[in-house]
Amino acid sequence: MKRLLFSERMGQQLPRVKESLDRTIQAALFQIVQSRMDDNSFGLSFPSQCEDGHGNAGADDEAVRLNMAGYRLIVPASARTLDSEEITDTQVFDLIEYTYEHVAKPLPGNFHSFFGHYHTGYDQATGRKDFADEVNRLFERNGIAYELREGQVERLAPSVLQEVLVHPAFNTRDTTLDEILGTAREKFLNRDLKVRREALEKLWDAWERLKSLSDTNDKKRSVQILLDRAAAEPNFRARLEGEAKQLTEIGNSFFIRHTEVTKPHIVESRQVDYLFHRLFALIRLLLQAQGIDM
Repeated sequence: MKRLLFSERMGQQLPRVKESLDRTIQAALFQIVQSRMDDNSFGLSFPSQCEDGHGNAGADDEAVRLNMAGYRLIVPASARTLDSEEITDTQVFDLIEYTYEHVAKPLPGNFHSFFGHYHTGYDQATGRKDFADEVNRLFERNGIAYELREGQVERLAPSVLQEVLVHPAFNTRDTTLDEILGTAREKFLNRDLKVRREALEKLWDAWERLKSLSDTNDKKRSVQILLDRAAAEPNFRARLEGEAKQLTEIGNSFFIRHTEVTKPHIVESRQVDYLFHRLFALIRLLLQAQGIDM
C-alpha cells in the first residue's frame, strides 16, 4: 500500500500537469532502472547460467547493457553524466518502457556453495508491478502528467477528463464513431504534442459524424434532433446551439479539419487540452442525452 508523506496527508500534493522532466527526475528514473540491474531483475530475459549448466545464477549484466545499446537506449550509467549530456524525455521514457518489458522480481532459491551463488527464479508480474509503482510514485510526487500503464508511458488527461478517458473503448452504438473517438483518445494521451494536435482532428471528425447520425438524410435536422434531446429549457437550448455552431466554426477556421496554408495552427499543449475538453464535453452531453453512458 502506498504510504503518503506529510505534505500529501496535509493536502499539498502537486497537480499532475508538468509535461517535462528536469534533470533531477531524469536521474531518479535512471536510478530506479539501475537498481533493477543491480538486483538481478533482468535475469529472466538475460540469464547468467550457472557454470554447471543446471540453473539461473542471476542476470548477465554485460548482455543487458549490450542489448540496451542495440536498442539505442541510454544506459543507466549515463545518469552520472547528466550535467554534460543532453538527454531527452523521449530517451528516458524509452528506457522505462524497455525495462518494464524485461524486468521480473528475482526469487533466490537454493545456494550453490561450490560456485558461491544462489539459483534464481522469477516472478515477472510482481516485478513489473513493483517497477511501475515506483516509477508512477516518482511521477506523482513531482506533479508529472505521465503514468506507466501496462508497459507504456501515457500522458494523463486533465483531471476533468481523466475519469472518462481512462477507459480505452467507447460504446456509442455506432461502430465508426466508436473507432474515431478511440483514435482521438489514444492520440490525446500521447506524450508527443504533434500527435495530440492530431487528436483534435479526430475529435472534430467524431463531431461531424455525430451530427449526421440522428437523420442521415438531413444533417441540419439531425443536429436539431440532437440538441432538442439534450435541452428542453429554451435558454439553455439556445446556448447549446451557439456552442455547437462555434465549435464547428473553430474546426473549420484552424488547422484542424482543413490544411490550407491560411489556417492558423494550434501551437501549445494547453490550447490542445482546452479545445479537446470543450468539444468532448459537448459530445459527451449529447450522447448522454440519448441514453449512452460515457
